[in-house]
Amino acid sequence: MSIIKKIAAIQFTMNHDDGNLVKEINKSDIILLGVSRTSKTPTSIYLANKGFKTSNIPLVNENSVPKILRENPKIACVVGLNTEPERLVDIRKNRMNSLKETENKTYTNLEKIKKEVDDAKNTFKKYKWPVIDVTRKSVEETAASIIKIYEIYKQNG
Repeated sequence: MSIIKKIAAIQFTMNHDDGNLVKEINKSDIILLGVSRTSKTPTSIYLANKGFKTSNIPLVNENSVPKILRENPKIACVVGLNTEPERLVDIRKNRMNSLKETENKTYTNLEKIKKEVDDAKNTFKKYKWPVIDVTRKSVEETAASIIKIYEIYKQNG
C-alpha cells in the first residue's frame, strides 16, 4: 500500500470520528457502529493505518443511525461493535473517574446499559449488519475480524 493511500485513510478516519461528517459516509470503506466505549475510535485508527477509510458512529438508539445509512444499510461495509454490559459498566466508571465526572449516573447504570446493549443488538439485526463482541478482544483482534468481514463484503459486491 502506498504511503499516500495510508495518509488519506488516516485523514479521512480522523475527520469521520465519532459521527462527524455523516453526509460523506458513502465514501467510507468501513463504518463502525457501537454504544459508547466499545473501542470504535482506536479500532478505526488501527484500520486507517491499514489503509481503510473508516467512519465510526456512536449508537445511542436506532435514531442515532444516520438517515442515509438507515435508507441504504449496505452503502459500505458496516460492522456493529458490542460488549457485555457488566464490563461496560467498569469501563465507563473508569472513564468517568478519569474525567472527574460525578454527575452523569445514567451513563454507568447497569440496567440502562443492558437496555442500550440490547437495543444495539436489535438495530444490528434489523439491518443485517455483522456484529463483533469486543468484550475480551484487543483492538488488533477486533480489526482483524473487521478486515475479514470487509473482504467478504467486497466479494459479495
